[in-house]
Amino acid sequence: MTRIIAGYAGSLTLKVPSAGTRPTSDRVREAIFSSLQARGLLDGARVLDLYAGSGALGLEAASRGASSVLLVEKSHAAVQVCRRNAALVEQRAPRGSAPSIQVSGKPVRSYLTSTPGEWDLVFIDPPYELGGLELDHVLAALVPRLAADAVVVLERSSRTPVPAWPSGLELERRSDYGETAIFWLNTEPSD
Repeated sequence: MTRIIAGYAGSLTLKVPSAGTRPTSDRVREAIFSSLQARGLLDGARVLDLYAGSGALGLEAASRGASSVLLVEKSHAAVQVCRRNAALVEQRAPRGSAPSIQVSGKPVRSYLTSTPGEWDLVFIDPPYELGGLELDHVLAALVPRLAADAVVVLERSSRTPVPAWPSGLELERRSDYGETAIFWLNTEPSD
């Protein structure tokens, strides 16, 4: 069972696509969001959730104060689940302060290279079998779309090789939770 952990939609149970996704565990999501809240990175943030699956990461950010969230997922079934989950979260929002939540049914790389927008916080939770070269291309396409002090949270299998970080992103730290590795990335300061 996947649920929103905290914020105005806390304890809301989310639907999960029947196949093709691997939801982030509550334990890992709680660790991610505790860190983000401690750093004050959620209030008013523009959030991009790539390979959204059920939308749990982006919708958790919405529940905790993000101003806008975009869920990007190419699977038609997962897009439908994201839309239903987004509607449930929007229904719980305090009157007059609902975040903007949108869902895109494009492949991630296509979305990044064809649609405008700038992001403060990005979640990337691709299928573990996604190849390293494809992930390298996604990270490179993402860099020009990041705000000056953006944070990128990348989830991978702890058994996969560490990705190659493109110019413009630097690794802040890595946190391991069993089979899951979380990479915290920051934008590099421009000279």
